[in-house]
Amino acid sequence: MNTPPDQRKFAPATQRNREPILEVLLAILPQNGTILEVASGTGEHAVFFSQHLAPRQWLPSDPNPELRASIRAWAEYLPCDHLKPPLDLDANSPIWPVEKDPLPEPPISAIVNINMIHISPWSACLGLMAGAGRILPPGGILYLYGPYKQNGEHTAPSNTAFDESLQAQDPAWGVRNLEDVVKSAEAQNLTLIKVYPMPANNFSLVFAHK
Repeated sequence: MNTPPDQRKFAPATQRNREPILEVLLAILPQNGTILEVASGTGEHAVFFSQHLAPRQWLPSDPNPELRASIRAWAEYLPCDHLKPPLDLDANSPIWPVEKDPLPEPPISAIVNINMIHISPWSACLGLMAGAGRILPPGGILYLYGPYKQNGEHTAPSNTAFDESLQAQDPAWGVRNLEDVVKSAEAQNLTLIKVYPMPANNFSLVFAHK
């Protein structure tokens, strides 16, 4: 009998940034509830964070079926009672699966989005903010991680090169202006409460729903 292929995918940056991100999440996430991760990618963050953030439930999602298969494979490789099966969720969708029956239990108390906004069209950021505005309860947290420009300027030469490489792959991609992201959040009743400088010229942005 043939052994089924290992469907786990690997993102090298995950190993480098997961500990600093976890430190921030422990400080800012509500103490309970379901944490919805939008654009979970390979699932490496999901299996790591779910093991360290109990009793919170971690709900991963991704619109890419290959990445959802990777998330499920990681969940089988590193089982955790607090990790839910991945959802097929596109941030651009006007209604997300978590808004339909059956609703997540316990209810969603926070949304986490790591390294999506710069490798997606701007519409994905707007969709993320709209979804967070619809779903999060008062005081609910939206957490973003990634590189950002400030006042239209890159924060490091390496980010300038990174931005150029992103736009060479897809002109709709690119490192976003922090101010534009904050403005899009404010339009959905999300208030920026803290910015954490992170390693490798990244930032953690923490928003609270009004």
